[in-house]
Amino acid sequence: MAEWIDLLDPSEEKLQSSLPGPVHDRALERLRQPIRHDDEPRPTIESHGDYVYAVFIVPVCRRRQDRVFYQEIDVLATHDLVLTVRKTPEGDRPFDEAPIREEVAKHPNAHPGRIVFFVLDAVAEAYLQVVDELDDEIDELEEAVETGDPAFVRERISDLRRHFLHIRRALWPTRDAADRVADKRVDLEGKELFPRSIELDFRDAYEKLLRAGDGLELSRDLLASVRDYLQAKIANDQNEVMKTLTAIASILLLPTFIVGLYGQNFQHHFPEIHWQFGYAWSWGLIVATTLVQLWFFRRKRWI
Repeated sequence: MAEWIDLLDPSEEKLQSSLPGPVHDRALERLRQPIRHDDEPRPTIESHGDYVYAVFIVPVCRRRQDRVFYQEIDVLATHDLVLTVRKTPEGDRPFDEAPIREEVAKHPNAHPGRIVFFVLDAVAEAYLQVVDELDDEIDELEEAVETGDPAFVRERISDLRRHFLHIRRALWPTRDAADRVADKRVDLEGKELFPRSIELDFRDAYEKLLRAGDGLELSRDLLASVRDYLQAKIANDQNEVMKTLTAIASILLLPTFIVGLYGQNFQHHFPEIHWQFGYAWSWGLIVATTLVQLWFFRRKRWI
């Protein structure tokens, strides 16, 4: 049976008092550091002889706010203790430990390696959830292509593409971490932290992360389709505008030609043939040709 200690944004004193013993400077520095918003730290799991240290990064999608942010949970495990350190992202909530707590409650005598698995399994489920959220976001964007502002849709597509890149950079190392445990490449000196049964559980977590990766790639393809759809919609709208402008220019062309031909610099008659109905004739010709063009372009659905 192992003790599980969960800390949320701990102070230096609280962190030091919870550590099972001496910790490598790099791991200790990572435990102290607040969560960042760039590509650091990279998710990992590694053995330091008498303890195993892991970092997991979890993306969270806020559809109503049109944003994606990242949570961090660090794990330090020995034969007797599992320490998790959760860090609160700026302006949002930390990783929810409730699923881990429920599993620990179901297995009060759980092996420390299994508690580490509970953490990784909760992280894998979070990745599956964020992929589903992103799929819903893409569906909304596809609907917005027809009714929304193209500038807004284009900006959201750009944001999502950037988030897809960051999520991939966090997902693949997390998947590799699960694979390293399942392949017996990470363990403690002497007594095993991850016996065979737990390694099989890590294999299940690996497959969840693999499924999340496949879903993420599919989502990227769907986002690319939405981008192509938007570009085609913009091009089609431009063609419609050009048709309308062409129709207007054509409608104005014939009256301009008629006025230029006859000059309209006479009173009641053509100066060439001295016809007293010349002015009315020119106006009738302008109206007639305009109506014919309006009928033609209307039939072509250019206006």
